[in-house]
Amino acid sequence: MQTTRRNFLALSAGLAALSTVPAARAAQTVKTDARILILGAGAAGTALANRLMDRLDGAKVTILDPRKDHYYQPGFTLIAAGLKPADYSTTATADWLPRDVDWIAEGAAEIDPDAKRVVTTSGKSIAYDYLVVAAGLKLDFEAIEGMSLDLVGTNGIGAVYAGPDYAARTWAEMDRFTEKGGVALFTRPATEMKCAGAPLKYTFLTDDYARRKGTRAKTEIVYAAHNKTFFSVPIVNEKVRMLFEDRAVAPVYDHVMTAIDPGRKIATFDTPEGPREIGYDFTNVIPPMRAPDVVKNSPLSWKTGKWVDEGWVEVDKHSLRHTRYPNVFAVGDVAGVPKGKTAASVKWQVPVVEDHLVAQIAGRESDARYDGYTSCPLITRIGRAMLVEFDYNNNLTPSFPGVIAPLEELWISWLMKEIALKATYNAMLRGRA
Repeated sequence: MQTTRRNFLALSAGLAALSTVPAARAAQTVKTDARILILGAGAAGTALANRLMDRLDGAKVTILDPRKDHYYQPGFTLIAAGLKPADYSTTATADWLPRDVDWIAEGAAEIDPDAKRVVTTSGKSIAYDYLVVAAGLKLDFEAIEGMSLDLVGTNGIGAVYAGPDYAARTWAEMDRFTEKGGVALFTRPATEMKCAGAPLKYTFLTDDYARRKGTRAKTEIVYAAHNKTFFSVPIVNEKVRMLFEDRAVAPVYDHVMTAIDPGRKIATFDTPEGPREIGYDFTNVIPPMRAPDVVKNSPLSWKTGKWVDEGWVEVDKHSLRHTRYPNVFAVGDVAGVPKGKTAASVKWQVPVVEDHLVAQIAGRESDARYDGYTSCPLITRIGRAMLVEFDYNNNLTPSFPGVIAPLEELWISWLMKEIALKATYNAMLRGRA
């Protein structure tokens, strides 16, 4: 599909508007003395706090989060590709929070939804009328035997998800590897995970760098899929399969990494046939992902079904309201819904939680629905990407039909990832997108 100059200008204008104009607010401000506690000051918690301060007059909004730094996580892949410095993704948490929010720089140690209180890591008890869990997720590196974050940047080990500094160390290892070649091994966990396209992106980026450096003929790339697919949306999975075939990426299926031996440069996988070892010269370690322990061990997590061990908050997938505690909501990575662990999903989830919460305070009901929207700018090489957008039903839901074809490798989709997305993200944090 060829993107014309007119289409590009129209898209640019739309993105500019999206990142500068406040999103429409429902009706008028609601006067209330409600106590609202938000667990987490990441993308979801911060965006919601900003929106609630605009909607509620007199409410006491408290955010609980110990982190001084806010991470723009969609930038980690760009850092790990050598395209951005490590500080590209780092800002101060305080810079994004609304002035009148009470920020307590601690973590949660206990959640008691029956008593409507949360105990902090210092032992402080915080009572609430409404609770929003936006605590993100836990990268469980300890679940991979032999793995430690101290290893990242040594012995061919990378870990893009671990943070901006680790992404920079991963780039240093990938850069060294693609200078000489060898075996590059890519994996993903069997749990739910944030940005499930990220393992594919980094596979494609490593392939591209090896080609640019003239070492691809000396490079073997292995992608270990956790099941029999690469991507949950069938039509996207087929496209990835075709791209892997075209670029000589060797897949293995039903392989879940359980251990790594940095000295021998061998990873061990659980497979239907039993444990299997695969050697590597470079690998990007992606651990199992679970809800933070305080959430997983609380009454709020799923107690039945496939997510029991992962600990996500048990919410209705459309309203994001807890199924057993009507004054509790979850938003972002920690929400126990079939899809939606991306920043783009947060952009669509936050207004739904906002509307339901404000409606409940005002004594009415809301018909706002989250339908599982997720977006993945799937990088396929430097300067090209596919802007894949879909919902709970695996329907493709393009935001720019006629301008961006979701399954074509386009430079404009690359620009969305490299340039436009951060402005939109920042607007979202301010409650304006």
